[in-house]
Amino acid sequence: MTAPSPSVVRARLLVRLSLLASAAVVLLPAVAIAQTPTPAQPVATADGEGAGDAPVALDPVTLQGAAPAAPGALPSTTTDRRETLDRAQVRSLTDLARRESGISFNRRTNSVNIRGLEGPRVLTTIDGIRIPYLQDGARQANGGTDSFDFDSLSTLDLMRGADSSTFGSGALGGVVAVRTLDPEDLLPGDKTLGVLTKTGFDTVDRSWFSNAAVATRVADTFLLVQGGYRRGHETDNQGTVGGVGPTRSEPNPQDYDQVSGLAKLRQHFDGGHVVGLTGEIFDRDQDFDGRTTQTLAGNFRPGGYRNGEAVERQRVSLDYAFDAPEDALLDAARAVVYWQRLVRTATVDAYRSTSVIGPFTRENDVEDTGFGFNGDATARFETGAVRHAVTAGLDLFAGETTQYSAGRDSCPATGPYTGRFFACNNLHTNQADMPTVDSRSVGVFVQDEIGFLDGHARLTPGLRFDWYSEDPKLTRDYADSAAFTGALPPSSSDWALSPKLLAEYDVTDALTVYAQYAAGFRAPTVNELYLRFGAVGTYLRTGNPDLEPETSDGFEVGARFDGERVDGRIAVFDTRYENFIDTVQIAPPGGLYPQAGITGYENIANARIYGIEASASVDIAERWHAFASLAFQRGTNEDTGAYLDSIPPLQAVLGLGYATETWGVDVSTKLAAARDDVNTGFKAPGYGVVDLTGWWEPEQVKGLKIAAGVYNLFDQTYYDALNVPDPNAAGRLAQPVEYYSEPGRSFKLTATYAF
Repeated sequence: MTAPSPSVVRARLLVRLSLLASAAVVLLPAVAIAQTPTPAQPVATADGEGAGDAPVALDPVTLQGAAPAAPGALPSTTTDRRETLDRAQVRSLTDLARRESGISFNRRTNSVNIRGLEGPRVLTTIDGIRIPYLQDGARQANGGTDSFDFDSLSTLDLMRGADSSTFGSGALGGVVAVRTLDPEDLLPGDKTLGVLTKTGFDTVDRSWFSNAAVATRVADTFLLVQGGYRRGHETDNQGTVGGVGPTRSEPNPQDYDQVSGLAKLRQHFDGGHVVGLTGEIFDRDQDFDGRTTQTLAGNFRPGGYRNGEAVERQRVSLDYAFDAPEDALLDAARAVVYWQRLVRTATVDAYRSTSVIGPFTRENDVEDTGFGFNGDATARFETGAVRHAVTAGLDLFAGETTQYSAGRDSCPATGPYTGRFFACNNLHTNQADMPTVDSRSVGVFVQDEIGFLDGHARLTPGLRFDWYSEDPKLTRDYADSAAFTGALPPSSSDWALSPKLLAEYDVTDALTVYAQYAAGFRAPTVNELYLRFGAVGTYLRTGNPDLEPETSDGFEVGARFDGERVDGRIAVFDTRYENFIDTVQIAPPGGLYPQAGITGYENIANARIYGIEASASVDIAERWHAFASLAFQRGTNEDTGAYLDSIPPLQAVLGLGYATETWGVDVSTKLAAARDDVNTGFKAPGYGVVDLTGWWEPEQVKGLKIAAGVYNLFDQTYYDALNVPDPNAAGRLAQPVEYYSEPGRSFKLTATYAF
């Protein structure tokens, strides 16, 4: 038998070492429980005293789960507490983007854009659990980041930059890591009952929203129940032309309902151990009157076309946390076992008046359901004058992705379709556009934060091993597809090693400089691998089971300053990508597919994104503060020189505020340069938008907080380039440009009460 090559031997050795580390992680909780119990310490308020009846103050809490708990990951990270989000009335990722330069929420893809990347290239976690990004390229049911209620959150970590050495597949642009409320957040000190309620109104979509959480404790057992509801309408824009068809610039009328629920039961044990059980639901349904699709004399007449979108997510999780109450070899451990289901649905309810006359309905679902485990543990020790903080973690997932289109129309049951039924060649339903896919993945990571010079200098090497497998299964629904070739596409699997090296040095107690190299990795999505929609005689949209995973090599240097009156961050980054997955025209119109040819996915050999980010906040005088941030990115296809159209323009945020103990006010402006460096994307003009926000905590009503804001104060017409679709080959948009404009002047009022 031929001996394996040295590279194969090294790879196998790394895999075995990683698996050994993961086995240790599984055993760590048992080792921790076996330690000598130490009485739990009482929780104190910010002033160090018990808070039996003090107002609720949500302090920063380490996120549960493997990825967010890891130290030394992503230096360019900002953390927002619930109190900060409430005062700024941040109730969505769109709201967050108004206060953060270089951050956008793309409403077309329902995903956050960080450093010019979005969709499956930005990882989202909730309580340490991955939220999958679902795609249905044929039916436009995309997203995942929009499947949680902001009012259920306690903290939000926004992590910029690629680092798969800790976070695994998907962390190419960054990570949005959120943590939901724990009952302990509402029960500081020896409180046994805590209540947090919020309600408000937002004119940007004429929505009312309300959320309430109740927490209680009996001895060391804590319970929280939380629920939220929001009802609203279409998001405003600056269009003024109504009616129907391609001249309409006002938004399509919309109604939506959003419901969320959260329940947590947590048990504290002596010695720093906590075991918790969590159940969560989220459901958002949107219904549109598709007036841009309707025409006075066309196929869809006024009132004859409605469409909808829905996202639904449920999860049940059992988690464990350990924090050593005193110096010990094992400093901390986290683990969570979970079941999660995410469904995205796109619907149509219409009547065709000229072609294939009669009712026309569609309900297109894509669903991801799976079980997972992730855990990590950190051990701190010293070897002479060198300090170590070694973290090892394990991430496991097994799930299934399905897709199905149901509907009815007036087409005959079978073709070929000619004459008055010729359009039926484009109307496919009651079929699956891809096979059912079984997904498996394993991730193992280890890193060591090595401290020198009494901890003032730190070197953190890290390494993660990831393996994934996507296994398609033939179903009757897929065999019934008009695009089915008669053969099942092959399975897709691969593995990756993602190293990291972070160097930090504390120049002073306030100033830290750093440099980092980090590798990134993203496995292809099920949609990119296996989607197949269309038919001979029309067009074809096809996946590519031979896709390679995307990888990146990112370099970043920067500095952090945390002073008494001044805080600041600056980072310069340069990331090179290989096997970037892009949508391409495989074959032009003609032959078997005369209408639009064949469109599919291919790997781009080389791409690059580089840029600079900076932010600062200053207490300029008693009660006065100022803040500013700036972000610039440039992205190109290194093989062709073409620009990447997912890159936002140069952006800056400037703000000035005044705050007392009981009230405060901020004025801020977000500025963006014109975006001219595009390939086929929209060339957006520059803009400047001013927001005015304020908050009040009346002394007469302890625990009450009122926040209000005026957004786009001067009613500017402006465009977020990422929210505007690409123009067609002739440079035209489907609707007038004002249809894609951002909201005009709007008002928001929120009241929060905690006791």
